[in-house]
Amino acid sequence: MPKTPKAPAANKTDTPGPITLAIDIGGSGLKAMLLDPAGKPVSERQRVDTPAVPTPHMVLAGLDKLRVQLGDFDRISAGFPGVVKRGTVYTAVNLHPAWNGFALQQELEKLWKKPARVANDAAVQGYGAIKGDGVELTLTLGTGMGSSLFTEGRLCPGLELGHHPWRKEKTYEDYLGRKGLDKYGKKRWNELLQEAIEQTASTFNWDHLYLGGGNAKKIGFDLAQNIHIVSNEAGLLGGVALWKEQA
Repeated sequence: MPKTPKAPAANKTDTPGPITLAIDIGGSGLKAMLLDPAGKPVSERQRVDTPAVPTPHMVLAGLDKLRVQLGDFDRISAGFPGVVKRGTVYTAVNLHPAWNGFALQQELEKLWKKPARVANDAAVQGYGAIKGDGVELTLTLGTGMGSSLFTEGRLCPGLELGHHPWRKEKTYEDYLGRKGLDKYGKKRWNELLQEAIEQTASTFNWDHLYLGGGNAKKIGFDLAQNIHIVSNEAGLLGGVALWKEQA
């Protein structure tokens, strides 16, 4: 694993801890930010491009570049675009096959000598957006399509709606991920997204829907009062909730 250079002293935060280093691993970008115990930012968000060949080794090297741009921290929260169980990656469709079976949580702890928690990136973004009221669904529209489902603020783990068969033996992600946007164009993509929203409402009977990810800005239709677009920073701001869940 890459060696960790010491962070510049000028970046040190004086905010009472524990300070969480929140990480969002994406198909196009790696992002990080420091959060206080209430989940409020105490640093600027930093970003680097996801490596062209996003193997675990290359992504960890990219994360280490982010880490030295930030101050001291006490613990780590990371959102990963795939199925994660007990800190181990099981799928990484939009990254690299070498991630399958990779113990990301353990490797982050080795790299930075701090305790870590890792979860699906859409779950972390959901934690940063939800109100804890009824059934709430988060869909992230980026390289792929992520999803997380909550009931009264509690995560229902393991949901990968993006890979569920939807139309003509293709999945939600086939239509609503970046490849679908490029293939069908913005207008048709918006029509498909509206159909998907109706389908998820019938399937999950959600009370609130949150739409995030880099392509959420391409939404071109009016949203119902219980549907909200959330910022990309929600994928970082939800990081503190991983520690609350563990507790």
